[in-house]
Amino acid sequence: MMNDAVLRNKMERLRLDLSRPVRFLLAYSGGVDSSFLLAMLKEVGSDFLAVTAVSPTMPASDRNQALQLAQALGVAHRIIESGEMANPLFVKNDADRCFHCKDDLFTRLLALAHAEGYDQVMDGSTADDASDYRPGMRAKTLHGIHSPLMAAGLTKGELRLESQRLGLPTWNRPASPCLSSRISYGEPIDLAALKMVEEAEKWLKAQGFPVVRVRKQHLTARIEVPEAEITRFSDPDLRHETIHTLRQLGFQFVSLDLEGFASGRLNRLVLK
Repeated sequence: MMNDAVLRNKMERLRLDLSRPVRFLLAYSGGVDSSFLLAMLKEVGSDFLAVTAVSPTMPASDRNQALQLAQALGVAHRIIESGEMANPLFVKNDADRCFHCKDDLFTRLLALAHAEGYDQVMDGSTADDASDYRPGMRAKTLHGIHSPLMAAGLTKGELRLESQRLGLPTWNRPASPCLSSRISYGEPIDLAALKMVEEAEKWLKAQGFPVVRVRKQHLTARIEVPEAEITRFSDPDLRHETIHTLRQLGFQFVSLDLEGFASGRLNRLVLK
């Protein structure tokens, strides 16, 4: 159960951090965390620029949502291209994949900040991010990226609550990690694989599965939906249409994960 006094104290620490006479550059993906930070930067009157780095690993729907919220809040926002797909170490897709992605992102953001006079680059990492396997955190430390939400001790649950109070449309948005996280470690990442995953998840969301992952394991699609929704696939029409659609996208085999959806499932291979 959340303690209101503790949460108020965390929010005060955050406001004090963002009120410093510093020009901030925010790595803004449009997810729950960076969207909340975007709104707080505006609320306290910070001098900042939000930057969204796009690439084939980012679903088009996420890019559009990021753009819409920035426009709705009336903040300075820029879209740049990231370059992780040109990095053989990223494409190789080993357990350090996220490090190479974040290393590319932060290198580009720091260069932009230096060129345009921004003093500090920040991201939306939270207190929860220290408890999972996160190679990207190593890149954050390497480049000296500031994480105000983490520094204030704010958790994902607290951010959702505060986002709801602010009226942000992201307050209950499901997590949406990059598409490369759907591809098994050791299987090279390419444009065709990313497109297969994106289109498969887009189709399943249209069938009423707002939380879904399609894990690509070579030519097999392993579908994860919340445990309570697994029984929907007992409907033969839905099941047959799912198989047909995903095979049309290039998958040869379609399976349903009986454990149900779990974020970070591939990390089992790293954390055993």
